[in-house]
Amino acid sequence: MLNKHLLHKYNIPGPRYTSYPTVPYWDQSSFSVEKWKETLKRSFDESNQEEGISLYLHLPFCDSLCTFCACHKHITVQHSVEEGYIKTLLQEWDLYLDLLQDKPIIKELHIGGGTPTFFSPENLKIILESIFAKAIIADEPEFSIEGHPNSTTREHLQVLYDLGFRRISFGVQDYDPKVQKAINRIQPYENVKEATEISREIGFESVSHDIIFGLPHQDLRAMKDTIEKTRSLNPDRIAFYSYAHVPWIKGVGQRGFNEDDLPTPEKKRELYEVGKEMFEDMGYVEIGMDHFALKSDSLYKSAVEGTMHRNFMGYSSSKTQVMIGLGMSAISDSWYSFAQNVKTVKEYKEMVSNGEIPVVKGHILNEEDLKIRKHILNLMCNLETSFDSEETQFIELEDTRERLEEMEADGLLEWQGDKLSVTEAGRIFVRNICMTFDLRMLRNKPETRIFSMTV
Repeated sequence: MLNKHLLHKYNIPGPRYTSYPTVPYWDQSSFSVEKWKETLKRSFDESNQEEGISLYLHLPFCDSLCTFCACHKHITVQHSVEEGYIKTLLQEWDLYLDLLQDKPIIKELHIGGGTPTFFSPENLKIILESIFAKAIIADEPEFSIEGHPNSTTREHLQVLYDLGFRRISFGVQDYDPKVQKAINRIQPYENVKEATEISREIGFESVSHDIIFGLPHQDLRAMKDTIEKTRSLNPDRIAFYSYAHVPWIKGVGQRGFNEDDLPTPEKKRELYEVGKEMFEDMGYVEIGMDHFALKSDSLYKSAVEGTMHRNFMGYSSSKTQVMIGLGMSAISDSWYSFAQNVKTVKEYKEMVSNGEIPVVKGHILNEEDLKIRKHILNLMCNLETSFDSEETQFIELEDTRERLEEMEADGLLEWQGDKLSVTEAGRIFVRNICMTFDLRMLRNKPETRIFSMTV
């Protein structure tokens, strides 16, 4: 059972660690677009032939605003915006191809948003065929997309399948009508059922459902009902996310709830504990943080084999050193540096049309960053890390070990020689454990709140 004392003690604002350093602590003073290009070219030359690259395509348009969402999006019902955005996206791809000077081998591709299925099947086909025409597709590639159950049609799914997509995730969030109304995300169970069944009928090998706990008006009855409905569809993966309440980022526009409508931290965690128990009874295994998978799914297999990776696209069953993000606000990763694109469609189009890679900010990782990044990745993916070689040690290692002492006393982690392992009790506090390594944050503690709560 949940230890309420530990919940109160460790439920503090903290990053989700899809990167290290996290975006608020990127060092702009040492970053430039030219340095980004240099590190990307070097990393590409080192790794393309061995492991290929990952691509992330950000399609930002949504026809309505879901008020739980913190993604960068552009709300419109005018589908005429698709054509111009596609043109710019493909121009950006050409800018990267000119820089790389060799055909990329695409190992992994993920399409997110926004609402990717806002785009017509024909336009998704144009984007993908145009990208693939100037690249090499790796053997056994991993292609995935986020689909909105209300707008994902059989035509969408067939086009994607024919182009090599075998994994799709559907944003369910919660089936309770009162909760859906509060977050402005109205989608009946029947729509999710139809989209899931068509995906499987066409041949998709992994269907994932996203469910959020901690939403306004959510209670145990609603959570149990949502999970029972999920049971009937038996998705291969479940992303069971904690609602990130960050109104200083998202604002409160169109929001159909007040702060008092949110469950207390104790109630929120109870929702998770009940959900976790039900998922495990259904045959799912908890993977990393926030994720569950059937043993037949590739994410479970990669977790068992220790090959799971985490980046700005979330958890992945494969790793590439290079990830290029195309589109408004997309983030790229050369392993040695990060770069994020401008955050509005207007700026994005203007920069690309001027022949500029549309990066607005980034970070060049130093030697210390690279070492800490590996430890945080190990903890987030494998719930363990070790300090048994010179390559794994950094200047403030002893201070980090001291910061971990209290967590060890609380039963959240344990040591076996130089190996640090997160215990079952510590799994829900893995973000807190990673924070003890986060020297960028510890040296520059924020004066205002910038992260969601860790639990």
